Amino acid sequence: MTTLAPLKQERREAPQIPRKTASAQRPLRGRLSSAGLLAGLTAALVVSVVLAAGTGAYMVTPAEVLGSIAHQIGLEMGPLPQGMGNAVLWEIRFPRVMLAVIVGVSLACAGATMQGAFSNPLAEPGVVGVSSGAMLGAVMQIVLGFFFAGIWTITIAAFFGGLLAVLAVYAVSRSDGRTEVVTVVLTGIAVNALAGAVIGFLSYFSTDAQLRSITFWMLGSLAQASWLKVAIVLPGAILGLALANAYAHQLDLLSLGERSASHLGVNVERLRLAMMMTVAVLTAAAVAVSGIVMFVGLVIPHLVRMVAGPSHRLLLPAASLAGATILVLADLAGRTIAAPAEIPLGVLTSLIGSPFFLWQLRRTRARQGGWA
Repeated sequence: MTTLAPLKQERREAPQIPRKTASAQRPLRGRLSSAGLLAGLTAALVVSVVLAAGTGAYMVTPAEVLGSIAHQIGLEMGPLPQGMGNAVLWEIRFPRVMLAVIVGVSLACAGATMQGAFSNPLAEPGVVGVSSGAMLGAVMQIVLGFFFAGIWTITIAAFFGGLLAVLAVYAVSRSDGRTEVVTVVLTGIAVNALAGAVIGFLSYFSTDAQLRSITFWMLGSLAQASWLKVAIVLPGAILGLALANAYAHQLDLLSLGERSASHLGVNVERLRLAMMMTVAVLTAAAVAVSGIVMFVGLVIPHLVRMVAGPSHRLLLPAASLAGATILVLADLAGRTIAAPAEIPLGVLTSLIGSPFFLWQLRRTRARQGGWA
């Protein structure tokens, strides 16, 4: 006892680092870096929106774009566009730019959610058949000509086509009360192939006018943007974003492995089902107004993950902002590079995304399936 007494006294007298202070330092630095990243991406999105809104056959300066926005919200700040500039902004440019923002946010967030739910860096929304299902719904409406909601019939048909495709994938791949990731992927490939075959069959019997409409959906475009389309797709995008961010912590736990996540209280099967439905809502909403826009859900989450790290609490909002910025700029390039002609949006994203996919595939294979 006498030998241990000096040690106890020494331990009591040793300076102690306050636990609250030590534990708060790292999170503070993390919050600052996260806030800086999100602020930078938000600023980039604002700049891209102003640039895209003012650029085209009828040029509007950035100061006039900002002045017009301020005027619409009741602030008399900055110069206003001259002549027909204000009408061009609010009837043509801003609906298209806002639709690009919504589609970019939806596809990028869906891709990040998909990769987190499947623990696979090569997963993207098209894997579960939602894109091809939405495309099939639109093509069926175009060729068969059924109407139940006026001009919005094709948008609604595309939306529910994507949802039904995901439900079919989940129902077929489910066995003994659970789903395996590999089974979901293989079932998604089969559903994609089946949808592609039906689309080809319907296209064969379509008229020239119908074939042109089908081509619009296959190549992807925002040329038919309007405020009504923005209003139609916005609720689905907001719902999907809210659901994805609500499950961000559980996605982080799932990245530790299914068994570890289960021990930590995560119902893996329920989480995967919720995330598949979230991806379906986000992707179907985007495809319903823009057609097939490939590789945004694959490329953007990878690029953001390299900077932001794997935490979904930061990855999901950062990927959403980056996706919106990239798609606004891609749409701007598509309608100005070959003006007055227009390069389809899906063609541009595929030209960029395909090489990246091949590079990422080789990198992932070299790392034996590890995360980028």
